[in-house]
Amino acid sequence: MLLAGVPRGKSAASVQHNGWTGSLTLNNGLVEVVVVPAVGRVMQFRFVGEDDVFWENPRLFGKVADPRSEEWLNFGGDKVWPSPQSDWQALTGRGWPPPASFDSAPFEARMVAQEIEMVSPVDPNYGIRVRRRVSLDPKQPVLKITTVFEKVSGNPVKVSIAVITQVRDFERVYVALPEKSRFSQGYRHLNFEVPQDLKTNGRWLSLTRARNFKAQIGSDGGTMLWVSDKHALRIEAPLVAGAEYPNQGCSTVVYTNEDPDAYAELETFTPLRTLKAGEQMEQTNTYTLWKRTGKEVDSEAMKILGMK
Repeated sequence: MLLAGVPRGKSAASVQHNGWTGSLTLNNGLVEVVVVPAVGRVMQFRFVGEDDVFWENPRLFGKVADPRSEEWLNFGGDKVWPSPQSDWQALTGRGWPPPASFDSAPFEARMVAQEIEMVSPVDPNYGIRVRRRVSLDPKQPVLKITTVFEKVSGNPVKVSIAVITQVRDFERVYVALPEKSRFSQGYRHLNFEVPQDLKTNGRWLSLTRARNFKAQIGSDGGTMLWVSDKHALRIEAPLVAGAEYPNQGCSTVVYTNEDPDAYAELETFTPLRTLKAGEQMEQTNTYTLWKRTGKEVDSEAMKILGMK
């Protein structure tokens, strides 16, 4: 769905997106990105006038979360959580839903030059404020999101930045593997089931989404690829050799959901770091869109991943 009143090649503020007023968009004439501060998410990235790539939950269009609620509202889009998740109970008093200031509170947002900057409230348990800077390449279908954790107050905390991108149903998802993976099969089974039709050859792994069960695996790769019948999205995050990562050493995680919410989560993580008040950590993820040109999905994927 296109944003009404947003001309090609321009940026605009205070647009409405699926019922959320005060949303912001950047548009370089080729692709557009939509930020919804009311739910603290980068909600959409797509070619102008073409199908959505990020998954959005139509049941929640225009709604907002109550940070005091024990109910998790799964809006979709691209969001940030603190990791490891296993620390949430000790730090916040609940293991689920995610810490409210990261996931359930509205963010402040503004246009800064050709970027959108979005800032969270300070989380009272972590003492961390999230700052996200969103920008488009002026000529290419490339989105960059820099996520910063600013430690404002409280005791030191050991934490990783988790960026979770929810994408629509797909033909296959791929993860490029390092030359020497720390995992014997190139991945670690984390939760739920092993993904449907999981394949690995030492250079990459790929999978599909099962309609009737959830699945989750992690890897020590840094590049993931989502491929649909028309488009492909590559997500790249920097890797730090020898660093300590959460999720049993996984720098990337893929989760696939069961029906009726047909989506996957492509997740990237920074190395764990102990932040003290006054310190910060950051990571820039790069999202690149392609239009498919071939019918054979593995061949198309290898070309995009630069393995052919």
